[in-house]
Amino acid sequence: MAQDHTIRAFDEDLGQLNGLIAQMGGQALGLIRDAIDALRRGDHDLAAQVIVRDKELDVVEAEVERLAIQLIALRAPVAGDLRQVVAAFKISGMLERVGDHAKNIARSTLKIQDFRFDALAQVPAISDIAAGMIHSALDAYAAQDAHLAEDVVARDDQVDALYHDLIRGLIAHLSDHSANVVTATELLLIARNIERIGDNATNIAEAVYYAASGVVMPDRHKLPD
Repeated sequence: MAQDHTIRAFDEDLGQLNGLIAQMGGQALGLIRDAIDALRRGDHDLAAQVIVRDKELDVVEAEVERLAIQLIALRAPVAGDLRQVVAAFKISGMLERVGDHAKNIARSTLKIQDFRFDALAQVPAISDIAAGMIHSALDAYAAQDAHLAEDVVARDDQVDALYHDLIRGLIAHLSDHSANVVTATELLLIARNIERIGDNATNIAEAVYYAASGVVMPDRHKLPD
């Protein structure tokens, strides 16, 4: 009977932990969406709001950390249960960094005055893929789905390819239009932050894969063709 109570208590705590990860995921995706929307529309007010709202993620991350440590100390989970708690702890830090990248995009937006820059049209496409990766990685976490986690990691190549295309285009533009150096520089920083969001999605997926399968995801770049 006592064992049943312990299992039920652990499941309730784990459910609360998973709920906090879902909350952080929703907040992080909202920050990405609004940061890119602010950039697209040249909306400095919305960009400023993104910067302020990033602090909300820090609060939830601290709660995840507190609950995860409490769960390990009081419930002593093992095997798959322990991996899931540790994954939640790691993922909360990754989502906090996603929020930081969205905040950085918003800060760059505040420095841009000319929003007719041609390269701006490329940014939402990269952002959509990166945000989609975060969304899928969180779905994989909720379902403990190692196969979906693998799919997320595979999509990072798309983000990298678009990122490098944008960088090359911006560098070529700067060689002919030095007067746009401020806008181009901020767009370089924005592109880098979006690329890092994709990297964090990959890291989340790798944590999910390990939690679900008990093995480290193979490095796809080292696998034979």
